[in-house]
Amino acid sequence: MLVDKARIKIVSGKGGNGAVTFRREPFVPEGGPDGGDGGKGGDVIIRANRNLTTLMDFKYKKKFKAEDGQDGMRKKCFGKDGEDLIIEVPVGTMVTDEETGLLMADLTSDGQSVVAAKGGKGGKGNVHYKSSVRQAPDFAEAGDFAKERYVILELKMIADVGLVGFPNVGKSSILSVSTNARPKIDNYHFTTLEPNLGVVEISDTEFLMADIAGIIEGAHKGLGLGLDFLKHIERTRVLIHVVDVSGSEGRDPREDFDKIMKELEEYSPKMLKKPMIVCANKMDLVPEGSDIYEDFRKYVTEKGYDIYPVVAPTRKGVSELLYAALAKLNEVRENEQDEYEDVQWFDFDRDDVDKNYRVVNVEKKGDMFILSGTQLHKIFNSTNFNDTTSLRYLYKYIEKSGAIKKMKEMGLKEGDTVSIYDYEMEYIEEF
Repeated sequence: MLVDKARIKIVSGKGGNGAVTFRREPFVPEGGPDGGDGGKGGDVIIRANRNLTTLMDFKYKKKFKAEDGQDGMRKKCFGKDGEDLIIEVPVGTMVTDEETGLLMADLTSDGQSVVAAKGGKGGKGNVHYKSSVRQAPDFAEAGDFAKERYVILELKMIADVGLVGFPNVGKSSILSVSTNARPKIDNYHFTTLEPNLGVVEISDTEFLMADIAGIIEGAHKGLGLGLDFLKHIERTRVLIHVVDVSGSEGRDPREDFDKIMKELEEYSPKMLKKPMIVCANKMDLVPEGSDIYEDFRKYVTEKGYDIYPVVAPTRKGVSELLYAALAKLNEVRENEQDEYEDVQWFDFDRDDVDKNYRVVNVEKKGDMFILSGTQLHKIFNSTNFNDTTSLRYLYKYIEKSGAIKKMKEMGLKEGDTVSIYDYEMEYIEEF
């Protein structure tokens, strides 16, 4: 079963905390600080793999977490970095941040990857805080927090040639006689409920062909499974428009042709700019002496399209159709440029992206003032509340953020209680 959309939660690794340790060796009675730095948390990386064709793996597993960085150790030993988590997806997968709706990456080639959530940096050990006036710092830096977000994975299949047309016109039959694919074939509408892929081997080369499941009128509005089908046509380089030229189901081939073209245009005007050839299938069912094919041929050629008569089950005309498709494909390959090469995907983990990172939020509940904030939380975790220097640093950060001024505007006075992540302290005017 083709699963082409999934929503998952990704969590990077937390940075390890810096260590607070001191040298303890024989004959070194007053050893200085020797706390090592914490290790970096692992990144969450999403990578395209050409051997995958579906997002089925994400139907049941919804959460993915990278390894945390190890805390720093004594003797200036660094903590081990957390291992990166690599999530593999099919080529053609788009990665979108759910909260903002912005595209993080469009993975269009094998091995292409994006760091979807960066691991937290490791905190510095107390050895970094030694100075001429502070010989024994009793505090260290906490590691950065893990980053977590929900991302939407959406697969838009990439194929060289795509077969399009109404249901039951013979697209699956053409795919089956042209490639190694074995799609389900039967004489009723919507036998094919998902795109099928196959490799065409011709003229010492090969290309990937996709049978895009049948489109109906109103598909661009989501009728039937229209949007699910149409999005897989976006990435095909060449289209083969398959039409039942015999009118065996009481339909007119010209009307069928125009209706499909309209659906493609309504979904995206770019669709009609793709190279296209027309396959007049089911020629064996055209009544003897009928002008139906000749009329349709003139109609299509006047619109600028080449047409090839085919009887899929007997392979009659199939070879000519495939050579024509290959010729169109070669023209595209010679002229096409990588439309993604100049795109700079948005870095969601830049410091300036999280505009609230340094903001200290102030809330008043009764006589208590409650402070919160991302960077405040990190500094709070780094604070040794038994060390005056460490406490002073926390206070100065809160003051510089403007939170003291804001609390005074809300009625803060000496002796009031200030709460920071369940730690309560009494406000003193002069610290």
